Amino acid sequence: MRLELGRRADYAIRAAVDLAHHHGDGERRKSRAIADEMAIPPSYIPQILAELVRAGLVVSTAGRSGGYALAGPPTDISLLDVVNAAEGEVVSTACVLRGGPCRWEQMCAVHVPWAEAQHALLDSLGSTSLADVVAIDQRLSAGTYRIPEELTRARASSTTRPEGS
Repeated sequence: MRLELGRRADYAIRAAVDLAHHHGDGERRKSRAIADEMAIPPSYIPQILAELVRAGLVVSTAGRSGGYALAGPPTDISLLDVVNAAEGEVVSTACVLRGGPCRWEQMCAVHVPWAEAQHALLDSLGSTSLADVVAIDQRLSAGTYRIPEELTRARASSTTRPEGS
């Protein structure tokens, strides 16, 4: 199963993480510096930053000493806030069986477990702040971050299939 961010959310998270990294230094970040640092195409960065400003997650200041900064502390902005700003609400309302064979008016048999999985994802994104992401990024850079064991087991078990499958 493929579960990945759209391009807009990907770039929005990168831009927000860059701003979170620089939150305490008091300087506003130029869009070009964000694009260069986070490998975002320069043609996309104005749109992405404008969406984050519209959502109230980022503030912008015009002029030579202007630029962009987070509107609040990185601890108060979640990954879900950023994804919603870039892509809108991320809950799917379409049938996951792609048009059939649904026999019910309101929902198919897969609806409830799929909705539970979506809510678990949204809860995780909502409880992960930009400060959390920056802390992980810093530990990755220092070589001290280790993937939690429960995630490595889940990944290993999802890639192996029992014999005869």
